[in-house]
Amino acid sequence: MSRNLPKPHKTVDLHAESFLANLEDYELDELVAESLDYLRDQLDAAIYWGYPEIKFIHGKGKGILKTAVYDELRIYKQSGAISHYHPSYSNEDIVVVVIGL
Repeated sequence: MSRNLPKPHKTVDLHAESFLANLEDYELDELVAESLDYLRDQLDAAIYWGYPEIKFIHGKGKGILKTAVYDELRIYKQSGAISHYHPSYSNEDIVVVVIGL
């Protein structure tokens, strides 16, 4: 990873409208893929910068993004890149990713 990797926010909104323009140019599956790419970028940056945890807002909706996010985090956990993850105690639309032990 680049030494110029910017520090991510402590809470990251994964809704495409928060980081993409021209949403009408995307199909639903493309928006989910873009959100997962954004999650990976932000989570990798949080790991790089030594964050103890990072929160991702996936929202309610139809649960498509939430399911995709949890599937991706399962891979990170299995690889040992993160310690664990769980829904936020104060808002189930947010997942808390614990990076360190």
